[in-house]
Amino acid sequence: MSKPPQFEGTIGKTLADSEPHFTEPPHPGEDAPNVVVFLLDDLGFSQFGCYGSDIDTPNVDALAQGGLRYTNFHVTPLCSPTRAALLTGRNHHTVGMRAVSNFTTGFPHMTGQISNHAATIAEVLGDEGYATLAVGKWHLAPMEQCSAAGPFDQWPLQRGFDRFYGFLDGETDQFSPNLTYDNHHIDAPATAEDGYHVSEDIIDKAIEFVHDTKSIRPDKPFFLYAAFGAVHAPHQAPAEYLEKYKGKYDDGWDVVRQRWFERQIELGVTDASTQLAPRNPGVDAWDDMPENQRALACRLQEAFAAFLDHTDHQIGRFVDDLREMGQLDNTVIMVLGDNGASQEGGPFGVLHEMKFFNGILETPDEAVAHLDEIGGPHSHSNYPWGWAQVGNTPFKWYKQNTHEGGVHVPLVVHWPEGIADQGAIRGQFHHVNDVAATLYDMLGIEAPTERQGLEQIPVSGVPMTYSFADADAPTTKKVQYFEMAGHRGIWAEGWKAVTRHDKGARFDDDVWELYNVDDDPSECNNLADEMPDKLAEMIDLWWAEAETHGVLPLDDRMIELFGARHRARSPHPETKIYRYRPPVSPIPAEAGPALGGRSWRMTIRVGSVADGVIYATGTENSGVSVFIQDGHLVLDYNAFDDHTVTRSTVPVPEATSTLVVEMMRVADRKGLVELQADGTNIGNGEIPWLMGMISSVGAAVGRDRGSSVSRAYTDEFAYQGDLTEVEIAVLSRADAETREAEMRAEMARQ
Repeated sequence: MSKPPQFEGTIGKTLADSEPHFTEPPHPGEDAPNVVVFLLDDLGFSQFGCYGSDIDTPNVDALAQGGLRYTNFHVTPLCSPTRAALLTGRNHHTVGMRAVSNFTTGFPHMTGQISNHAATIAEVLGDEGYATLAVGKWHLAPMEQCSAAGPFDQWPLQRGFDRFYGFLDGETDQFSPNLTYDNHHIDAPATAEDGYHVSEDIIDKAIEFVHDTKSIRPDKPFFLYAAFGAVHAPHQAPAEYLEKYKGKYDDGWDVVRQRWFERQIELGVTDASTQLAPRNPGVDAWDDMPENQRALACRLQEAFAAFLDHTDHQIGRFVDDLREMGQLDNTVIMVLGDNGASQEGGPFGVLHEMKFFNGILETPDEAVAHLDEIGGPHSHSNYPWGWAQVGNTPFKWYKQNTHEGGVHVPLVVHWPEGIADQGAIRGQFHHVNDVAATLYDMLGIEAPTERQGLEQIPVSGVPMTYSFADADAPTTKKVQYFEMAGHRGIWAEGWKAVTRHDKGARFDDDVWELYNVDDDPSECNNLADEMPDKLAEMIDLWWAEAETHGVLPLDDRMIELFGARHRARSPHPETKIYRYRPPVSPIPAEAGPALGGRSWRMTIRVGSVADGVIYATGTENSGVSVFIQDGHLVLDYNAFDDHTVTRSTVPVPEATSTLVVEMMRVADRKGLVELQADGTNIGNGEIPWLMGMISSVGAAVGRDRGSSVSRAYTDEFAYQGDLTEVEIAVLSRADAETREAEMRAEMARQ
């Protein structure tokens, strides 16, 4: 137990015979640099201009020209795990983040949060006297704990940051985001019609936070963690950026990938001896594709390019502000991606990304009617596999995989006062868990072995600082494992063994590949058959590292864990009955009832009947809204902009005190709907298909928050009467079967 600090002055009977003592707060030193980490989401190795692409990224390119480009830098295959490794300097399984923070599994490697035995960079630098600031995406707290009810102990401010402005989940709509300011949720300050975009907003706040610090405490250095939602789906950008890229990718992904590859060789980020990996399975030859498929693919890539270009501009705004403040030269800036380019758009790409998580393959013939919506506020798009592989040039596979396409990303380091070899390239192998160790080494800080009474897990990363001045120095990294949902890999001294796992298959049946990635970085020459002993050695090493870093048990569950509601002492009652009494702050999707693909009953208690939204979850792209309009009770079931509306046959009587909306899942994934007022049936409907995952955006009670779920209204359409309580019961299969028979009888009677 720690003791109160000892007073080092003297205390006499009076002030005259006493001597005061003032405690000096910690300070890292007058020359301590500021630190800025820009983290982009789902960014492939080749997508910055300075790594080979033809996308305009002049601001990141300028940082590279004034600093270093790392060409052998690696991350985990997914967002939350990379963030956990980056901010702690430990491997992601070790600190409890096997996969995304939206779920926990009851095992130490998947708790949905960073272990308190692994201090974050913000906690360590804050203890040293730094101001610590965070903007953008967090995704490092269990999402069921991200409501206004908390607990807040894994929110940014409780994990070492003094200020936070951004969103807590893994993605958000760029025009209608779910925002959190410090420890409370807020509405977006403007709309798409006003010219709002969340990337601009978070950089505005980053500049404000830095000005607040430097204006009042100019002696105090800052650490800024700026984690964009970009370039994760939805790919959305202002209209002028979308217009800029129209027609730019009409040559198709085969031609563009070759062009980017040749540019990489010219820039020196890829060696001329490297092979361009063949097209991944499921990626068609461009010239063999139908016209509609090509048209859709082009527009989706245009939206991505516009989104990245717009993000680069925001980085430039912040860098320009540092320059104007005279802070740029003594600021360490790192720019990196969190995993490879996303495969979640499927073979054709999608207008609505949630279709991927519902197992829906949207055909180009269906999508081409909406080409002009892509990239704007009315789409939630992601590009197809072919463009994702272009983004990962020269590698194969994608985000989620442990092949290079999933884990090999760009890293730019800019520090005018500390890097003399400006514009140079560094090829040493390093991993995202080396970032914290590098910063500590640069700043002369020892990672604590104990913090706030908690023994600390040793930092597993190694500093990269040796490479700042020496391009030819051998890497100090000796070994690094990879694992994600059963996909596995191990790197050691230039060799890599890797396997792709088929979900549900026996792990012992996985086929391992072997590559000398020093000579074959794109993993084209599989040496497994030629060198079985070396492969066996590498596989044994993987198992040893897995034991050491807490990777086991192997677990290939992913999407099915979203919406799991089975934890005691959580927002999810054992009764599966949720009660909300307005006013209620926004409810994150993981903290509320899981309505996707399930039967449920909503009981609405009102003091007075009036128009307005009672409960809405999701966005204009996919969601569910219950509201009263023109006196009628309405359920709008929005399945990817395909609206099924059930409206009461009569107005709700003014004296009504209880309304009920029931949704019963029946055969063929259909839904039956019944509307009631004080126990009397006032309407029935049928939903042709129920979404399994509705949206990453949670619910609002008494209004619609963000983009409108229903076309019947255009703003939040707040409830105008006295809304006393909204109760939602998630029903068992037996209850649903009983109600199905009753509802079908009522529909037949009507």
